[in-house]
Amino acid sequence: MDTGESKRILVTGGAGFIGSHVADAYLQQGHEVAVLDDLSTGEEALLPPGVPFFKGDIRDGKLVERVFKKFRPDVVNHHAAQMDLRRSVADPRFDADINILGTLIILDACTRHGVGRVIFASTGGAIYGEQERFPADESHPTSPLSPYGAAKVAVEKYLGAYHEVHGIGYAALRYANVYGPRQNPLGEAGVVAIFTHDLLSEREPTINGDGLQTRDYIYVGDVVAANLAALDGPETIVVNIGSGKESTVLDIYRDLVKAVAWGGDEKHGPHKPGEQRRSVIDPVKAWETWGWRLQVPLEEGLQRTVRYFRKAAEGGRAGERIRGDKL
Repeated sequence: MDTGESKRILVTGGAGFIGSHVADAYLQQGHEVAVLDDLSTGEEALLPPGVPFFKGDIRDGKLVERVFKKFRPDVVNHHAAQMDLRRSVADPRFDADINILGTLIILDACTRHGVGRVIFASTGGAIYGEQERFPADESHPTSPLSPYGAAKVAVEKYLGAYHEVHGIGYAALRYANVYGPRQNPLGEAGVVAIFTHDLLSEREPTINGDGLQTRDYIYVGDVVAANLAALDGPETIVVNIGSGKESTVLDIYRDLVKAVAWGGDEKHGPHKPGEQRRSVIDPVKAWETWGWRLQVPLEEGLQRTVRYFRKAAEGGRAGERIRGDKL
C-alpha cells in the first residue's frame, strides 16, 4: 500500500496511550482517522481533536457494524485490548473474550466491508516466554507464560487464516516494553510510568525482587513510526518492534532518580512469581523491511517522559494530552 495516498483508518483503542499517538501521526500524514474505544482504560482527553469518535466495546457486534458502515475504513489499526497480564492470569476467560473474540468481531467486519489491511498491536515481551536466545528474533518459539501472551499468539494465527480465506493483508507488530508520554501510571503500566509518577509524587517506588530482571524498552514515538511504516507492505508480516538491548529494572530506576533528582532510599519488595527474568527482542527484520530503527535512545526517552509527567503534575493529572506534548 502506498503511504502517499490518503486512507481511511479506524484506530481501535485510539483513546489510549499508544493508540492516541498513532491516531495523531496518521492525521499528520493526511489520512482520515476515526477512533473506536470504550474508555475503560483510555481517556477522552487523549482523542485527537475533531476526529469521529465511537464510544463502545469491540465485543458489541452491532456497534462495530455501525462503525464500519458509517466510516468505511480502508485500514484498521487494532490497539483495543485487555492489557493487564495479571488479570489475564486471574481471569483468562475475560482476557480471551476481549483479546480473541473481540478481535474476531473486528476481523469479521473487515471481511464484510472490504478492509484491505489490519495493523495489530501484538507483544514481543509476553509472546516468547522464557527465551532460549537473546535477543529473540521472529523465528524464536512462542511459549507465552500468560493467557495474555497466548491470546496474542492466537490472534496472529487468526490473521494468517483470515488472509488465506479472505485476502486481508496484515502487519502484526510485536512490541517490546513501550513507555513515554500519556502512559497512565495508575493503571496497568510499565515501570517507567509507575516509577516516574511515584518519584515526582515524592513516594518511594517499590522494585520487585533484586531489580536485575531485564526488559527491552522502546519509546512510544518509535512505536508510532513503526505503525506508519506498517501501512506499506509486505502483504503479510509479523515483526518485532524493540531496541534489541536489555536494561535492568534497576537501570531504569536509577536513571529516573537522576532525572527527577530524588533523594530517597531504594526500596525492594518481593519477587513476583512467574515473572520473566530476561526479555529482549531483535528488531533487524523491521530495518530490513521498512528501514525502521530506534531513533530515541533510552536516556533521552526517559528525560522526555519525565518532562511530560512534570507538566501533567502541574496540571493535576497524568495520562492526558498536554499542550506541546511532542514525540
